[in-house]
Amino acid sequence: MPHLHATALTRRLSDSAGVYDIELQLDQGDILGLLGLNGAGKSTTLKLLTGLLTPDSGSVSIMGHKLDEAPLEARAAIGYLPDNPPLFNDMRVDEYLALCGRLHGLSGHTLQKRLADVMETTRLSARRRQLVGELSRGYRQRVGLAQALVHQPAVLILDEPGNGLDPEQLEHLRIIITDAAESAAVLFSTHQLTEAQAACNRIAIIHEGRLVADQAADGADLRSLFSALTAGGLVEQQALAASANQAARRRSDHGTNTT
Repeated sequence: MPHLHATALTRRLSDSAGVYDIELQLDQGDILGLLGLNGAGKSTTLKLLTGLLTPDSGSVSIMGHKLDEAPLEARAAIGYLPDNPPLFNDMRVDEYLALCGRLHGLSGHTLQKRLADVMETTRLSARRRQLVGELSRGYRQRVGLAQALVHQPAVLILDEPGNGLDPEQLEHLRIIITDAAESAAVLFSTHQLTEAQAACNRIAIIHEGRLVADQAADGADLRSLFSALTAGGLVEQQALAASANQAARRRSDHGTNTT
């Protein structure tokens, strides 16, 4: 049973925006980087996978539970870090993480053990009694990551987790992600190919709401494909391919053949 399975996932946001026919499967140990430019559909895809948005069509299953049929069971298995985590500025770090743990059903010794572990993992132990609102952006990002990890989710979904982190913090983030993948499937979005290749064993590229690649992170053509995308070359290639397909269909409809 896959940890995450998305089939033909589609959500239209306007005449041109949205995501279309997203197909993804993640198993334990997978670290998938969802790579794309700003506005490509990364955050929309992650919101669909976590149930924050409802698809127009298609489905998402988490640990065998469909989001539309068993939302509580599915969401309980997800740890999610949004692009701007909704942190409570007037709470101490340990108070906020304890609240998050209790919302996931943790209590007593189990909760205290998880809080100690996750604060050590994210290097927040020394800041545990500090107000969240007093933290730097990098430390706030760590708090957001800690709340996603506190209940040991089977699926960890992170939206641009490297935002606000310096190179040393990015290296530590990669260690956290690698450790989490020992028992979970991990998916995170980024617009940096080097960041994705450093942390992931798979990379999927999304462009204008559609997946145009899903392959091993060390794939030889990933860099050229992403370079073409950033330069607009991929758009031109897809337009030419679509035009050729339309011409072929017209020839077929009229019973003609050019050969």
